[in-house]
Amino acid sequence: MTGVDLTAWILGSVLGLMTFLFIFRIILTWYPQVDLNRLPFNLIAWPTEPFLIPLRKLVQPIGGVDITPIICVGIFSLLREILLGQQGLLTMLSHVN
Repeated sequence: MTGVDLTAWILGSVLGLMTFLFIFRIILTWYPQVDLNRLPFNLIAWPTEPFLIPLRKLVQPIGGVDITPIICVGIFSLLREILLGQQGLLTMLSHVN
């Protein structure tokens, strides 16, 4: 396994996990009574909140609905595709010989 392959594997795992956490974060917005500072919900809130705070300053809620987790899913999915997709940058680097 080369360095590029290892980097792609780690980066793919992290980006996939973050996308998964943001999807759960979207589901948690349907339940406003949930305390995000208590287990197990803090395991979803703590890793995602650093990405949501600056984005909330740029994107205001639409009709009282916070859409920043949806935007983050799109950003992380786009990053994963650009870097690791079928014609992604790291994928192309790993096939150069």
